[in-house]
Amino acid sequence: MTLTRSQDAAQDIASLLRARNALLWVITKEEARVERYLIEAAAAAGYVPRTWDVAQGVCDAAGRNLSENGSMGSLDPGDMLAFVENYKRERAVWIMRDLSPWLSGPLGLTAQRRLRNLARVLPTLARDQAQAIIVLTTSAEIPPELAGHTSVIEWPMPDRAEVAAILDAAIESLPEEMKAKAAPNGIREQAIDAAIGLSGEEAAACYARSLVQLKRIDPIVVAKEKKRVIARERVLEWYDPIPGGLDAVGGLDNLKEWLVSRAKAYTKEARAYGLPAPRGALLVGVPGCGKSLTAKAIATAWGVPLLRMDLGALKSKYVGESEQNLRKAFKVIEAIGRCVVWLDEVEKALAGATQGAADGGVSSDALGAILGWMQDRQGSQAFIIATANDVSSLPPEFMRKGRFDETFFCDLPSPQERQDILTASLRSNGRGKLKSIDLDAIADVTTDFTGSEIAAMVPEAMFAAFADGAREITTADLIEVSKTVVPLSKTAAEKITKLRDWAKGRARPAGRYLEMPRKAKSPDRQIGI
Repeated sequence: MTLTRSQDAAQDIASLLRARNALLWVITKEEARVERYLIEAAAAAGYVPRTWDVAQGVCDAAGRNLSENGSMGSLDPGDMLAFVENYKRERAVWIMRDLSPWLSGPLGLTAQRRLRNLARVLPTLARDQAQAIIVLTTSAEIPPELAGHTSVIEWPMPDRAEVAAILDAAIESLPEEMKAKAAPNGIREQAIDAAIGLSGEEAAACYARSLVQLKRIDPIVVAKEKKRVIARERVLEWYDPIPGGLDAVGGLDNLKEWLVSRAKAYTKEARAYGLPAPRGALLVGVPGCGKSLTAKAIATAWGVPLLRMDLGALKSKYVGESEQNLRKAFKVIEAIGRCVVWLDEVEKALAGATQGAADGGVSSDALGAILGWMQDRQGSQAFIIATANDVSSLPPEFMRKGRFDETFFCDLPSPQERQDILTASLRSNGRGKLKSIDLDAIADVTTDFTGSEIAAMVPEAMFAAFADGAREITTADLIEVSKTVVPLSKTAAEKITKLRDWAKGRARPAGRYLEMPRKAKSPDRQIGI
C-alpha cells in the first residue's frame, strides 16, 4: 500500500524517536492535523504522547487536561522543561505547541539553555525512562544554539490521497439522499484537483461551504480559495484566466498543438500509464508575437491557476533574502499543485548572472536556486512557461534539455497567421460576427507586422468608427490604421535577424511560417463566425 506524504513523515518521526533523537523541530501551520500523526508516531515508537501549551498545560492524547491538579507539568515554559528533565514515570514524548517564541531574545535565554541541556541529557537516560521533545511550530527559524541538537522536519501539505479522504469524509457526513449527488465521479476528481495545495482545514472548509451553499461539491468554489493563498504569501501574482483559451491566440499552430497533446498527460489515465508530468516550455522570439498571450491562454485552456513569478521583484538588498523569497515561492507553487507558472522576460531577471552585474552575486544565486528547483522538482505538476526576447542574455545551463520539454521560436506571423490573429482580435473585441472584413487585404498591408500590432488595429479602428457616427468598422478603417503603424520589424531589424539566425536548428518553430501561395479572394476568406 502506498503511503501518503504525511504517513511517510510520521514514519520518519517514529524512526527518529526509536533512534533516541531527543529534540525534533516540526514546522507546520496545521497544528491539529499534524498532531494526530505525531501522536501515532510516538505510540508506534513505544512512547506515551503528551501535548503542552501555555494555556492548558499538559494533556494526554485524548485531550484530557493533566495539569489541573498541579501534578503534571506547568504552564510556564521554563518550569515545564525542568519537569521533563526530572520525569521518570514512563517513556514520554512531549509535543510542545507554544515553545518556540520563548526561545528567542534575551528573555528566552533561560528556556533556550534548559532545552540545550535537555538535548544533551535525554539521550543518556535509561531506555525505559526515555524522553523526547517535539517543538511544533510555524517558524523555520531555529536558534543557532539549538541547530546542532535538533532534527528539523517540514511537514508536507496534504497530498492527493489525503485530500480525497477529506472529501470522502465531508460527503459521508451528509444525509443518505444527498451523498450520491454531492460529487459524481467526474466532479470528484476535479474537486480533488482543485483542493491540492490547500491545508487540510482549508480543504475541509471549502468542501463544507460548497455543500452548504449548493448542496453539492463545486470545484470552482474550492479553486477560488487558492487565490487567497497566493495573495497571502505575496511572492507570486495570480492572473485571472483570459476568455477563449488557446482560441484567443492567432497563429502559433505548432505550439498550440503541442500544448493540447501535453494537456493529456495530466489525466487519470496518463497517471495510471506512468506518464511523467510535463515540465514546461521556453518561448523565445520577436516581441509582440504571442509569447505572453500564450502563457495566459494555457491556464484557461487547461483550467488551472496561472501564477506569474516576477524574479526581479523577489530580489532584495539584504543578504540571503532573495534566495529566501525564491524558496518561499517554490513552496507555494509545490503546494498549489497543478498550475502554470509564468516567468516573463526571464532574460532581464537573470542578466546579472552572465554579465557580471554589480549586485553582490544576487542574480547568480537566484539562477542557481531556479536551476536546482527546475531540475529536482520530482512529482511537481507545475508547468513552467518562460518567455524571452533576447537569448544572448540567457545562461546556457538555463536553456539545456531537461529544464524544459521544448524550446519554441515565435517569429513574425505568416499571411495565414495574420488573418488568424485579426480574426481572434475581432472576436475578443465583440466583432466576431462581422462578414465584411477582407482578411486577405489586411494580411497584404500588414506584412512584417507583429501579432500585437495586428491585434491592436481593431480597437484603434473602433475608435475611428465610433467618432464617425458610431458605425461598424470596415476593411478601409483597418487599412487606414495600418498606415500609422511603424512595425517593430523595421525599428529592430538587426535584432530580429539575429534572433532568427539563433533559432535555426536550436528551437522549434511555434507557427507554420512558410509563406504559402495565397488563395484567390472568395467569400470563405472573409471573416464569418
